[in-house]
Amino acid sequence: MNAVAAPMIDERALSKLRWRCRRGLLENDLLIERFFNRHPEGISLTLAEGLTALMDLADNDLLDLLLRRKEPSGEIDTTAVREVLAELRT
Repeated sequence: MNAVAAPMIDERALSKLRWRCRRGLLENDLLIERFFNRHPEGISLTLAEGLTALMDLADNDLLDLLLRRKEPSGEIDTTAVREVLAELRT
């Protein structure tokens, strides 16, 4: 049985997303860079969606989520965000 590959974002979108993920807190930057390093072949549309939603947060709110001080709630509590958080937290 063949698994269906998730649609991936293109190189331009990946480059823009990497730029958007630059943060003011070094801790956030380190975790996000590690995430990208785990996906040398690129990232799926779902992961890009979750990461984009997380980048709308303030640095300290993002760090609270990454360090499990808080869990996503409200608009940010989506499957895509939880999937990205699971990877960022490992």
